[in-house]
Parts: sequence; structure tokens; C-alpha cells
Amino acid sequence: MTIFVKSLRSFFTLVSLCLVMASSLSLADEPGLYTEIVNINTADAGTLASHLNGVGEKKAQAIVEYRKAYGSFKAVDELAEVKGIGPTMVELNRSRIVLE
Repeated sequence: MTIFVKSLRSFFTLVSLCLVMASSLSLADEPGLYTEIVNINTADAGTLASHLNGVGEKKAQAIVEYRKAYGSFKAVDELAEVKGIGPTMVELNRSRIVLE
């Protein structure tokens, strides 16, 4: 291969990598920018499903049922105790959650 072809291949590889990395970043997670905040102690299932990443109606209903059974969440990390919600999902949504 010529140097030009190798350079072009490297350039497109670099651009592709940058696009993949950029797509994993979100302005919504920057403080004050488009972030939908939700109080997990008072929100209904529909609100939880629409405001939390990776949480659909079924997981949102599980959060509401957990809250009914055990009372209000005392810490955001406690959300990981809900069936279907793990530590990774808690971290994904930490900036969107408030406890009141």
C-alpha cells in the first residue's frame, strides 16, 4: 500500500473512533443542560419510565412497588436493590435522581 492509502485508512479509523466516543457522551448528563430530574420517592411509574435511562414501564413499576413495600429511598444506591435495576443503571441515572 502506498503511504497515502495507509494515511487515509488511519484517518478514517481515527474519525470513526471519535464518532463512537462522542456518541457515548451526552449533554443531558452535564449539570444544568437538558437533564430531566426525577424524585424517585414520589414519581409515578410513567414519570420514572420517561425520565430514567434504561427504565421502561416494567422496571418503573418495580420501583414504585419497592417503594410501597419498603418506604422511601434513603440513598440513590438503594435503587439497585429493586429487581431489574443494578448498580450500572443507578450510575447511568445518578445525575437525574433526587431524593425528597
